[in-house]
Amino acid sequence: MQGSCPLPRFTSIVLALSAAIALTARAQAPTDSSLRARARSGINLVMDGKLDESIAVFQEIQKSDPQSPLGDLLEANALWWKIYFTTGNLTDPDVFIAANKSATPHDAAFEKLVSLAISKSEARIKAGQDVARNQLYAGMAWGLRARMAAYRDKRLATAKAGKKMRASLLEAARLDASLVDTYAGLGNYNYYVDTLSAIVKLLGFFIGLPGGNRAEGLKQLELCAANGELARAEAKFYLAKNLSRANERQFERSLQLFSELSREYPSNALWTMMVASLHCRMGHPEPCESGYRAVLKKTTHRMNGTDVSLHRAAREALQRRHPGERIE
Repeated sequence: MQGSCPLPRFTSIVLALSAAIALTARAQAPTDSSLRARARSGINLVMDGKLDESIAVFQEIQKSDPQSPLGDLLEANALWWKIYFTTGNLTDPDVFIAANKSATPHDAAFEKLVSLAISKSEARIKAGQDVARNQLYAGMAWGLRARMAAYRDKRLATAKAGKKMRASLLEAARLDASLVDTYAGLGNYNYYVDTLSAIVKLLGFFIGLPGGNRAEGLKQLELCAANGELARAEAKFYLAKNLSRANERQFERSLQLFSELSREYPSNALWTMMVASLHCRMGHPEPCESGYRAVLKKTTHRMNGTDVSLHRAAREALQRRHPGERIE
């Protein structure tokens, strides 16, 4: 019939159009490198205590590439900080010995985002897509799940998630030694598994939890705190916490790290609070007192959740030091 298009030719046109559409879609999809550049700005907001602003950045990353685990992972981390500010002991650097079983309105969203980050990472690993980096993201997501379980004092869940985190991060490091961010999770794993109570170690024995190494863990956290890409500031935070523990008593080094965080992220009064708390433990009453009062003053007229929690914590800390005084 005249004017008709032969079937083979028509099929070729369809295939060519499909290929062109696929190429266009791939060209428009942001690279992981560009997503990480945007993510770093959001991470800086997290560490500066601007959690709602950071979440907006991470949600934009999710929209830019719905298949990437990065936006879900980092929003979950921002929600972890919201939970920490809502229920944590903000005057004690050693948060890991201060479990809190109180649920918050953020718990369900946190768990959903962690699950999404894990499933998206695993899908890309299965597809052979940037396997090392997606092992890193999977490991970081399992680390968040372990962190929350530990905070809720769920020891078995903590051990299971920690074991999965370790396996993913070790594989990421094996595939790409330049992924220094792996050392944040591996460092905390090595440190805490080696310094846990005998009861938790016994629990680990029954689920085949690999052993840790305290000294190696501190070295790994130091490395990430110096050279990490996405986890640098948090590695410094956890290193400072670890060094402030009673079994370390490296107060001067911990004080140095928290002071660095305070200078780098001046809007987040948590770092001022940590510096003041360490001065208290070191027997330095004047900088302890002035630090708590600086937090109180800094957060007086700021109404976001982070500052409300820090204001309350500073007031309670000063009230303990001056039981009969009205703290303004």
